Formats: sequence, C-alpha cells, structure tokens
Amino acid sequence: MTLRTVSEYEARLDAFGIERAEEARSVRVGEKETSEQAAIVARYADLFTREQLDALRAAEAAAGDAQREAVARLRLTCQDGIVTRELAEDEDALENALLGARVPWDGDELPLRSAQARLAVEPDYARRSALGEAVLAVSTTFDDERRSLLTARNALEGDVSGFADPVARSEDEKGGVLLRPILDAVDTARVESTPAFTPAREHWFDRLLGPERDEVPPSAHAAWIRRLSPLESTYTKEASVPVCVATLARLGFDLAAEPGIRTDLDDRPQKSPRACVIPSDPPRLVHLITRAQGGLHDYEAFLHEAGHALHYAGCDPALPLAFRRLSRDHALTEIYSFLLDSISGEAGWHAEHFELTDGEAEENARAARFSNTLLFRRYSAKLGFELDFWSRFPTTGPTADGYEERLTAATGVRYPAANHLADMDAGFYSADYLRAWIRAAQVRSYLRREVGHDWWRNAETGALLRDLFREGTRPTTEEVAARIGFDPLDVAPLTADLTR
Repeated sequence: MTLRTVSEYEARLDAFGIERAEEARSVRVGEKETSEQAAIVARYADLFTREQLDALRAAEAAAGDAQREAVARLRLTCQDGIVTRELAEDEDALENALLGARVPWDGDELPLRSAQARLAVEPDYARRSALGEAVLAVSTTFDDERRSLLTARNALEGDVSGFADPVARSEDEKGGVLLRPILDAVDTARVESTPAFTPAREHWFDRLLGPERDEVPPSAHAAWIRRLSPLESTYTKEASVPVCVATLARLGFDLAAEPGIRTDLDDRPQKSPRACVIPSDPPRLVHLITRAQGGLHDYEAFLHEAGHALHYAGCDPALPLAFRRLSRDHALTEIYSFLLDSISGEAGWHAEHFELTDGEAEENARAARFSNTLLFRRYSAKLGFELDFWSRFPTTGPTADGYEERLTAATGVRYPAANHLADMDAGFYSADYLRAWIRAAQVRSYLRREVGHDWWRNAETGALLRDLFREGTRPTTEEVAARIGFDPLDVAPLTADLTR
C-alpha cells in the first residue's frame, strides 16, 4: 500500500474531484441516463484508506499554524471518501433508480424530475395538488433505500471520525460551530418577523393560488409559489439571462468574459429542476446550471448561482486545493449567492429592467421579499427538525416526528411527513444556509452604509466582492462577520430585512 505525502495526496485528490464533479454534472443536466460514481471511486480507492487517514492525521498534528487548516480539510475529505467508498454502489443504485422512476400522469408517464419541474408551471390548483400527490407516491417508494443509506452513512461516519453523536460530529467538521445557538438566533428572527409575514402570506397565497386554495395548501404548490407565477408575463423565461447578465455588469462582473465559468441553461427532460453550480476545477472550470421555466424565480436562481460561480471562478489560482474547492461547510459561498439573489427585493431593480411604475416595482419587490422570507422560515424549521431527528437517531432511528408540524407551522404550507427523507440534506446544510442568511443581511447592511442604498448596481460592491473571492474557501463566514463589525449571530439586520 502506498501512503502519500500531503502534496502527493492533494494532487491525486484534485484529479479525483474533477472526474467525479464532471460525472455529477453529466447526470445532473440530463446528458447521461445513469450515474457511474461508484466506478470513479473504485479507480481512486487508494485515496480513501484508514492508513492514509492516519497519515493525514499525523501530518495535521505536525503542521504549523499556517498549514494546519489546509491539511485538516484534506483529512476531512479522506474521512468522507472512506464512507463514500463503502456506499458508492448503493448510492449509485438509488440515483439511477430515481432517474428511471416514472410518474403516471394524464395517461402518460413522466420522468420523476420532469414531474417535479412541472409542479412549478402547472396553472390549475387542483391538478397541481394531484400531481404533487403522484410525485410523492413515487418518491416515497424509495424510502427504504434512503433510510438504509442514511443509517449506514451515519454509522460509518461515526466510526471513521470518532464522533458517534451526529450533531457533535457535524459541529466538529464545521470547525467548532455550534448548531443550537444558530437555531436559537434564527428562531428569534422568525418570531419577530411573524407579524409582518402573516398578512403578506395571506395576500400572496390568495393572489398566487386563487380562491379555490386550501387554507393550508400542500407543499405541491411550493414551487409555484416560489416562481411567483402570476408575474410570469413580466418576468419571462427569454429575458432572464440578458437581465441577469446586465445586473451583474452593473456590479462590474462580465459573465461572458469569465474564462472559468461554463453555463448550461438548456431545458432537458432529465435535467434537475434545481439550479446549481458544480465547481469542477476552480477557478479554471466552474459550471453554472439552471433550468428556466418562466417567472421571477428564474432570475433569482440565476443570480443565486452566479454568486457561487463568481466566487469559485474568482479565487486565486495559486491557492492550494484546500482553499480553491474544499471547505468545511457551505456557509461562506452561500453568502455571495444570497447577497446577489436579494437584488430581486430592490424596487429599483424591477423599475430599471422591466419598465414598471414605482408602485408596480415596489409591489413586485415585496413579492420577491415574501418568497425569500418563506424560504428562510422553511429552513429555520428544517434545522429544528433535523437537530431533533439526529439527536434522537441513536435511540429511535430515522423517524418523521415533528417534520410536518414544524415546517407547516413556520410557513403556512403543509409539508407531509412522508417527504422527510427526500428532504434530508447531508451535513446540516440547513445550518449553512441559515448562517449565510444572517451574514448576507449583515453584508447588505454594511454595503448600504459604506457604498449606499444603490449597492446592488454599484461597481464598488463588485470590487469588494472580488477581494473576498480571491481568498477562495479559506475564510469562515464568522471571520467575514468580524471584518465588517458584526457578531456572527447578530440577527438584527436579518430581522430588519424580513420585516421591510
């Protein structure tokens, strides 16, 4: 068995990461019908052994202060790789089964992903509800596999990391960030913003869903609500890319001139409806992937993913892999995405790009802010559920207790308990989102003070962001808070934005 030095390990890990990311991209965008991640993991199996992990742990302990964090990220990647090596075939089998799944609809059969995407554009309330039930019925047939993989991954991660407690393990991986205080902070923001949220919810549910809506609509309508579909005639699918490119240009970013960014904007049957960025080899190769369907959400999704893409493509190429692509969590890069997609909450942006009156622009900006608030409330409730889920997991196993109750109470949308496994993100991603929500609000507050209320169309904002992008994934989101003069859990700016 060959044990690699840190530099040797990093070089081979880089090649593995590129190959695996490109495979994920091909499946995600619908170019491939089956995933072959297991074969890639098998080819690089020498990277993910207990002996190599021990060698990296020893190197981390011996490293100086300047190098220790970079080695730690290699060690964490090795830990995760050992688990993935064990589970890759089963995870591939589930991914391929989901790709092959079909939803009976209108005498035909839709690919599961196509059916999920159609929920955002089906105009009839009753048909959306029925399609949502059909999607859920098919999705839940895979819950035994999801449950088995979840249990196996948790056991393996506990064994490899030395942390049997899933919550403590995640907190260690995130560099000592405690999750319960994050929940307490966002719960404070959620409670304080509820008096403003409740009438806005009733107004927009009535306008978006019509008089036939249920008092508490099912989550089958969530994508339609997020899309703000009655505004579709203003926010057309065709205009989304030109408007978003022009928006970024006002900040000083020429997306077409960014050599590392590759865009995939096509609509394919098996393409995931969820926009994403895949940083295969930042800053040289970063994929920005969206699936436009019409409506304001297309613009928000594009700007959100552009935040990720510009971050990864803007990093210093001289940085080591640990600070170009690896990170302890996703909270840092999500700051930039939330910051850019929040531009849709600025009335001036609507007036500038869509020839609206001031009154129309303000109303549509309110709609965007409502949609963002609804998503924030969903994720704050989701973190609460996931903390409870994993805290009781060692004794009860994976149960849905509290999922429907928490998410429904927070949003006014009924999230059925049967969806809890399909809605489970790895590594407490919900906490990363929420840390980024807090930080993006702090950054907006800072920009309003230092740049002005037109920060969203000012090149000074872009210059500030470029300086941050050069650092890649090195800083934590908490370090960003300190630089701009905020406590990491200060939710006052977020609460102000949620009640605006």
